Amino acid sequence: MEIKHVVWDWNGTLLADNDAVLSAVNAVCAGFGRTSITLEHWRSVFSRPLQQCYEQLLAQELDAAAWSRIDAIYHDHYRDLLSLCALADGVPEHLHAWGDLGRTQSLLSMWYHHELVELVREFRLTGLFTRIDGLREGVLGGGSKASHLADHLAAQDLDPADVVLIGDVVDDAEAAAHVGASCVLVTTGVMSRAKLAAAGVPVADSISEALYLLG
Repeated sequence: MEIKHVVWDWNGTLLADNDAVLSAVNAVCAGFGRTSITLEHWRSVFSRPLQQCYEQLLAQELDAAAWSRIDAIYHDHYRDLLSLCALADGVPEHLHAWGDLGRTQSLLSMWYHHELVELVREFRLTGLFTRIDGLREGVLGGGSKASHLADHLAAQDLDPADVVLIGDVVDDAEAAAHVGASCVLVTTGVMSRAKLAAAGVPVADSISEALYLLG
């Protein structure tokens, strides 16, 4: 594939936050009377829309009040642990190498925009990206990434045919297909390899392998 630009996902892709995610999910479980789960279990059930995912996990229907409570429990707990998270293996070295080839890259996340920008700055990664976009709307669970990716590419006047999205969940592959971009999924996040492989796009086990697949 002739790729000129990479759009990176953040959580579970460039940021190794699985421990924080699992702890936050188990805080939700505790708040709703469910026993704690393992990362393997969460990877096996994780899906979007997230509300349906949590309904399966908690074995109950969730009204607006319950879903709002889940959102608050999860994000409050996750934020408490965020400072303990590290960058994924090969970051930022492999991203610098990609840029040294004369190619560009940007960052698109479903994490809250103002918090994302600050965290990227703290990791001293800001200069690597031509644009950084996070979630600016007050949508619980973030919704689909498809429309956000379309806006992200349009803001940079990028041709989707020149772009690959690298992320860790099937929603990334669906978003890329929606706009006509390529996608590589990595197994470093919150979805099992089997679910990622079923998306019909290349699957890699690391950032370095994902970039290697681009040639």
